[in-house]
Amino acid sequence: MVRVRYAPSPTGSPHVGNIRTALFNYVFARHHGGKFILRIEDTDRNRYVPGSEDDIKWSLRWLGIEWDEGPDVGGPYGPYHQSQRLAIYQEIAHRLVEEGKAYKCFCTPEDLERMREAQKAMGAATTMYDRRCRRLTPEEVRAREAAGLPYVIRFAMPLEGTIGYEDLIHGYTEFRNALTDDFVMLKSDGYPTYHLANIVDDHLMEITHVIRGDEWISSMPRHLNLYKALGWEPPKFAHLPLLLGPDRQKLSKRHGHVQFVEFIKEGYLPDAMFNFLALCGWNPGDDREILSREEIIELFSLERVSDNPFVFHHDKLLWMNGVYIRRLSKEQLVEYCLPYLQEAGLLPKELDEPTRAYAERVIPLEQEKMKVLKDVVSLTDFFFRDDYPIDEAAVRKWYTQPHIPQMLEELIRRYEALESFDAESVERVTREVIAWLGVKGGEVIHPVRVALSGRTTGPSLFEMMAVLGKERVLKRLRRAQGWVRSS
Repeated sequence: MVRVRYAPSPTGSPHVGNIRTALFNYVFARHHGGKFILRIEDTDRNRYVPGSEDDIKWSLRWLGIEWDEGPDVGGPYGPYHQSQRLAIYQEIAHRLVEEGKAYKCFCTPEDLERMREAQKAMGAATTMYDRRCRRLTPEEVRAREAAGLPYVIRFAMPLEGTIGYEDLIHGYTEFRNALTDDFVMLKSDGYPTYHLANIVDDHLMEITHVIRGDEWISSMPRHLNLYKALGWEPPKFAHLPLLLGPDRQKLSKRHGHVQFVEFIKEGYLPDAMFNFLALCGWNPGDDREILSREEIIELFSLERVSDNPFVFHHDKLLWMNGVYIRRLSKEQLVEYCLPYLQEAGLLPKELDEPTRAYAERVIPLEQEKMKVLKDVVSLTDFFFRDDYPIDEAAVRKWYTQPHIPQMLEELIRRYEALESFDAESVERVTREVIAWLGVKGGEVIHPVRVALSGRTTGPSLFEMMAVLGKERVLKRLRRAQGWVRSS
């Protein structure tokens, strides 16, 4: 059975690239009828950020990614927090020392710094540990231990030869062993490094495929040699292409949102994010861009994942999210948008029935224009407040026209007389006034829109007026009469 894992470190809010990795693992597992495991790699205590594990789990669940084994759900290979598995790593590290495949290193941080500086002074392009503790005799090791000197455990890399593997995305890759450091496996505080814990857990949890970012390719000689030293068969590896910004530099904050929670707060939909992230390096084999989760799972294969870096286009994501917003039912759209209007102070936290009913009429009017849910605030603010921004240039353009005073007076008189203030009645009366004035339709419709919304574009004017209601419309038209007198 296919078994894959997503193994994030709780060192901060998850990056969109990390969530893309989780999604590819999840989709691969579901395509093959396998298991998706969540493992929390929380052994770097210096970088641990409280609350970030909750952010990771919440982000995955928001996207619709549920794990078969891991925190909250358990499983036969737990515990699923590496900080709860320390004894396992310590036992394996010390076993490798006993077998002569690893050694205790007593070098202090100061020793290592002097070593690096000396190598740089000699013109070394990259610095490496010089393996001085690898040459200690057993007696010298025991003497240092007896003196209470702290130590780390380093893996004894082969000093010659090569090691390689077949990457499911990049093809065959080979490494010269001599170019890789004797890396630290176990730190002096008893915590493992990524390299040891990762390999041990992937083996013990029977992971069949490791799908991760291609920044880990450089660690492959360490991992492959560690598998070999332990006598374990490595899983299959697939390294995903890096995500780049439009300038082809590594995706970062200067390109816009990169933390996944920022996309959620902005108002991207789960289905849109799932669709977009699936296409960040993978394609279905045709030119389709809008795909359901079920279609993605059915079509997904690592053979169709590119080995080239992928440019993350925020504009493309905005377009795709707009497509998904337009597919929402009116009821779904309202439920998604209400929290944004409440957060902006346009609606109260507790909605009474009349207020909710009004919002349910307002929100769908701007569905076609929304790209993210947060847009509802700027698109509909004038429905909920009277102090909305006014386009002063539009006021100067329209409210200096000679027909405007008569237009406002006649519209107010006729609207007041309407018993039913529905879109059809409002349109009929408005067109009667246009004919009575002998002007073009736009010469009435545009200035009325500016008076009612402060802007020159928006939803259908007559639908907008029907939703605003007679009282608001008359109040705003009377206010516009003041613009005429002051212009």
